[in-house]
Amino acid sequence: MEPFVYRDGRLFAEGIDLGDLASAVGTPFYCYSHAHISHQAASFDTAFGDLDHLTCFSVKACSNLAILALMARRGLGFDIVSGGELARCLAAGAEGAKIVYSGVGKSAPEMRAALEAGIRCFNVESPGELDLLDRVAGELGVRAPVALRVNPDVDPQTHPYISTGLKENKFGISHREAVAEYRRAAAMANIEVVGVDCHIGSQLTSVQPFLDALDRVLALVAQLGEAGISVRHLDLGGGLGIRYQAESPPTPAEYAAALVDRLTPTALTLILEPGRVLVGNGGCFVTRVLYTKGNEGKRFVIVDGGMNDLVRPALYGAYQEILPVEAHGQRPNRIVDVVGPICETGDFLARSREMEVVRPGELLAVMSAGAYGFSMASTYNSRPRVAEVMVQGDRYHIIRERETVASLMAGEHIPDGV
Repeated sequence: MEPFVYRDGRLFAEGIDLGDLASAVGTPFYCYSHAHISHQAASFDTAFGDLDHLTCFSVKACSNLAILALMARRGLGFDIVSGGELARCLAAGAEGAKIVYSGVGKSAPEMRAALEAGIRCFNVESPGELDLLDRVAGELGVRAPVALRVNPDVDPQTHPYISTGLKENKFGISHREAVAEYRRAAAMANIEVVGVDCHIGSQLTSVQPFLDALDRVLALVAQLGEAGISVRHLDLGGGLGIRYQAESPPTPAEYAAALVDRLTPTALTLILEPGRVLVGNGGCFVTRVLYTKGNEGKRFVIVDGGMNDLVRPALYGAYQEILPVEAHGQRPNRIVDVVGPICETGDFLARSREMEVVRPGELLAVMSAGAYGFSMASTYNSRPRVAEVMVQGDRYHIIRERETVASLMAGEHIPDGV
């Protein structure tokens, strides 16, 4: 389904005019479609049919409590990378047994909290982490369920900043060292080996890198079996891409079909960690035009949303479609940079973009902003983070209130004598 469509020249989110919504909640803001995200979650999960599997939403993609509660109520689990994300999932109603804990930098207090919550598995990324987890679990008198994140050295053919499965990336344990590290884990008193984990990158638009990684991981599972180490699940991570511009990523059904053929004979439980594919195209970022100007032939559209609100274009050079909330149709197109108010040259939402002429006070919607939008936002330049809104049919819910400058300063103190 299409969550954002034009009706009589006005851009709607489900049944609500985004212009009316902007008048009600102010700008900038993030807007999410309840129907689209619900549909994506259901279609991804059901694509795997009767294969024993657990779909764990990647919390880093969009961590608002309302989004997490939506996922939990539909039976999904969660992939987390911090103690804060663990707390969010539990607050949203997640079952500990449906949480997997990834990330290269888990601390002892975070491990302790996760063990106390009874999570399904730790995806361990280094020998040092394994040693610490063994000690923490011993202190609590429990055994920690563990999968080692194995780096298969597969090129995911994506942006280098979101490639995670090559040998030069910081993630995981070398494929060559995996069997030895699994032997060590199996011998630890407070560790229970339960699976194998890998994740090769994000925004993948072809099934082939997933299959290449799967073949390498299944070969490792066979090696472990020969060494007397059995595993119950295989975690293939996430990474399935979405359409931002002209990409043609596989559908969840096509992705699932390719994996199921190889996995059905193994009797392994499959764990998946989708993020972007569930929420990316279910969100947009609405911003208001403040000024337009020319500078030596260069044209700029200056808006009230900046790189602190939506960093993907500045960080990755990412393309995100920008649509007028009111399409006039009779205006000429111009080549412009859409820029924000942040004091950085890198503060842009689009560069050299051909778009319909816009005027101060009008609204723009930056599309495909449901993933890695608000969750990567900052308060740089002392700019409060924006509101998040969920649209459900002809109703809307403010699922995060707009921050204030006062809230930014609330935890700060000026010592006497400064």
